[in-house]
Amino acid sequence: MKLFSLPVLMLAFCLLITVLSPAAAFAEEAEEIPLVYFTDDISPEGLVAVYEALGWTPTGKVAVKLSTGEPPASNYLRPELIADLVQKLDGTIVECNTAYGGFRAATAEHYQVAEDHGYTDIAPFQILDEYGSMEIPVIGGTRLTGDLVGTHFTDYDSYVILSHFKGHAMAGYGGAIKNISIGLASSMGKVRIHSGGTSDTHWHDELHTEFLESMAEAGKAVADYLDDRIVYINVMNRLSIDCDCDGYPEEPDIHDIGILASTDPVALDQACLDLIWEAEGNESFIERVTELDGLHTLEHAVEVGLGTRNYNLININEGPAAENEAAPAEEAPKA
Repeated sequence: MKLFSLPVLMLAFCLLITVLSPAAAFAEEAEEIPLVYFTDDISPEGLVAVYEALGWTPTGKVAVKLSTGEPPASNYLRPELIADLVQKLDGTIVECNTAYGGFRAATAEHYQVAEDHGYTDIAPFQILDEYGSMEIPVIGGTRLTGDLVGTHFTDYDSYVILSHFKGHAMAGYGGAIKNISIGLASSMGKVRIHSGGTSDTHWHDELHTEFLESMAEAGKAVADYLDDRIVYINVMNRLSIDCDCDGYPEEPDIHDIGILASTDPVALDQACLDLIWEAEGNESFIERVTELDGLHTLEHAVEVGLGTRNYNLININEGPAAENEAAPAEEAPKA
């Protein structure tokens, strides 16, 4: 029989305790909780700073996905706020056509809106589905097997998802998940999502739960396809209960809050909603989210593996001392 020295046995014992210890397992799990960076400085400098906090380096050709905003008076992100970041990235601003009419359903008119709203003054601009759709796979979905994005989607190597956080008349709220699902879907892909995967040609408003779940699954398809070549930024200003697809939105009841960024879109949207739940004057926004079951998108996003609702919030204005862990998913805001 082979004998081991006391030091060797002690080392083996310590390794065994490390492997079996619940505390060690928890520590390993805790390390996987995503970081969400926050600044209350809603300015070009603040936007660049919160992006840089991510420590992410894009590769190749960079797309900056945003909503161009429906005329005449939507709360789209203004060029003067985003120009420094877009130009720092040497990025191309990208969008897709809508599926509900308005000034952004036809390619030529949509390019005109982008020009009218000042985007073409600060960077190249492209409508990803101007020449139609391509399909990327949805892995593990229950509503979708494929997500229809614009044919120009694969022209870009890295994506910065730059979203104006706000309410939404169908989804309850709009943030990072909506921007990579409905936002990056081609006009035909938008119909597929809104119909809960039942049609590419007919919009079915009555399939509401199916729509919410399809958003999460389409977002998962984009995140899977890009892997670590995508990051997410939400700007919490002009916090109307209405989306930027509404040309006549309600005036906000909540004061501007800040800018948040993360590599996890679920954690990012959850962090924004948590801030809404804590904000003064939040009643109309909370009513919009809860009446439309908007939190279900987050629930399903977790189920399909898009991300987690837990996060550590780091205020870049104050440093690591401002780090906080979010409530577990089951304790997140509910109606």
